Amino acid sequence: MGFEKINKHGQKYYLHGKEGVHGNMLYFFSKEEEGSIDLPTGFEVIENEHTGLPMLKKKK
Repeated sequence: MGFEKINKHGQKYYLHGKEGVHGNMLYFFSKEEEGSIDLPTGFEVIENEHTGLPMLKKKK
């Protein structure tokens, strides 16, 4: 089981990653647990205050 985030509405989201066209990693959250990954180092999770959707942000 990978990284799980429960938003302010009580919905569970799981972190997923996919290699992009140019070889960079694209991260996204989904309600599907299968295929989820751990939180990569150097990133933190923030939540959109209007929609409650989790997002990844690079740590400063």
